Amino acid sequence: MKGNLKREIITTSDGSTTIHFPELDEHYHSKHGAINEAKHVFIKNGFDHILASGKFPELNILEIGFGTGLNAFITYLQALKINQNINYVGVEAYPVTLDEVKLLNYVDQLSALNYQTVFNEMHESSWEDQSTISSSFLLTKRKQFFTDIRDENCFDLIYFDAFGARVQPELWSVDVFKKMYEALMDKGVLVTYSAKGSVRRAMQEVGFVVERLPGPPGKREMLRATKN
Repeated sequence: MKGNLKREIITTSDGSTTIHFPELDEHYHSKHGAINEAKHVFIKNGFDHILASGKFPELNILEIGFGTGLNAFITYLQALKINQNINYVGVEAYPVTLDEVKLLNYVDQLSALNYQTVFNEMHESSWEDQSTISSSFLLTKRKQFFTDIRDENCFDLIYFDAFGARVQPELWSVDVFKKMYEALMDKGVLVTYSAKGSVRRAMQEVGFVVERLPGPPGKREMLRATKN
C-alpha cells in the first residue's frame, strides 16, 4: 500500500521531520513531534524500562516498521551512553529511499553530528544481511511484511511502530500480536504508541499483560505489553 502513495517530508511540532502520506493523512511519526514520540514511547517506556529489570549482555530488539530509522538511531545513541550491546532487527515492507533520508534532520535535531555516518550506514547497509554498525550495535534490516514474521523466542523488546489502525487495521490484529508474543522471550516487552481498546484486547487475547501508560505529546495514553 505505502509504495504507491504520494509521500512528502514535513516538519513536526518539535522541529524534527517525518514522512507524510497526504492521501491518508497518515505519518511515519507523530505530527506533534517525531523525536519526542520516539524518546517517550520506545526509549523511556521500552528500552529504559526493560534495562531497569536487569542486565543484558546483548539486548535483542525487533522493530516493526523500520521506516526512517529514527528509532534505531535514537536507540544507538542511548545504548552508547551506557555501553549496552544491541542486536537490532528492523522489519519494513516499503523501505524509505536514500533521497528521502537526505531530507530527514534527525542527526541535527539530536545534536549528533559526530554520528552522521552511523545514521547514513543504517540506511545504506544491505537488506537481509547483518551489518556491524559499531562494535556494540548489530543491525539486520528485513524487507518483509509483518504478517510473514516467524521468529520464536528471539527478542527481549519489540518496538511496534506500524501504521495506525485507522489505515491498516490488519496490522493490529490478534494474528499479528500472536506473532509478536511468539517472537518475544519470556518477560519480553512490546511498546507502542497506540492505546486503542481493540488493540489492548487483541494483545490480552494472545496472553500479554497490558499496561496503559501516559502517552507522548498529542496522545493521552500508550500501551506496554509484557509476555508472561
